[in-house]
Amino acid sequence: MANPVTEFWRRYRRNGAAVVGLAILCVVVAMALSAPVFFPTNPLRLVGPAELWPLTDARFPLGTDSLGRDIAAQLAHGAGTTLIIGLVASLVATTIGVGIGAAAGYYGGLVDDVLMRFTEIFQTIPNLIFLLALVAVLGPKIEHVVIGIGLISWTSVARLVRAEFMTLREREFVLASRAMGMSDLRIIVTQILPNAIPPVIVLASLIVAGAVLFESALAFLGLSDPNIASWGGLIGEGRLLIRTSWYVCALPGLAILLTVLALNLIGDGLNDVLNPMLKNR
Repeated sequence: MANPVTEFWRRYRRNGAAVVGLAILCVVVAMALSAPVFFPTNPLRLVGPAELWPLTDARFPLGTDSLGRDIAAQLAHGAGTTLIIGLVASLVATTIGVGIGAAAGYYGGLVDDVLMRFTEIFQTIPNLIFLLALVAVLGPKIEHVVIGIGLISWTSVARLVRAEFMTLREREFVLASRAMGMSDLRIIVTQILPNAIPPVIVLASLIVAGAVLFESALAFLGLSDPNIASWGGLIGEGRLLIRTSWYVCALPGLAILLTVLALNLIGDGLNDVLNPMLKNR
């Protein structure tokens, strides 16, 4: 029997674009991990002359912003902020979505109706407006941003999990588990959920990409944590310099573009690996 990790990689690398996406994400992760080593001081402190263009001073290879802060340091530390927000927000959304979708799909009937109507209420609210209102009320702290993004991202997970559970709940192994006297919770957790989780993993990777964009939008509008370096915040601060020092916006914008692209490519690769209909494609 082939090693599961080896088999996973063999099937994943068939998708060349997914491999490229993984390589880009590894670069972003390496940048985030190395930030405290190469830029040990606060990335938001003033270190040089304002609006210093890239490659004009060896101390600041990517230049400085309007206040004289090192853009390279902000990009490196912002990578960590972006990844943490994306991963934790995706975890929050996935946890809520799996819980609601599993209950709705397994029990059906009135439970399904109530939970799906609740889900539809969230779907009718414009995501960005709801997120802006939530952060404005709670305050622009990083934990509030993460919770807010998670709360606007769970509905797609809930619908996907519900559909999977409705398909699986009448399978023979589930009926056998009921006949053996297993509790509903145990059946959901040990029998159905492991079979429903592959498409959820794919969707969770895409939620990370969406979380990166939402956080960037909040930071651009000045509603993210001002005490933490972030790519969206750097774009927001540089928008007034777009005519004279466009690189202040362009560099973090390129970082966001590549990271979101990488996450979407990885999602496609995971779909190729975990989707049984694409196994032999």
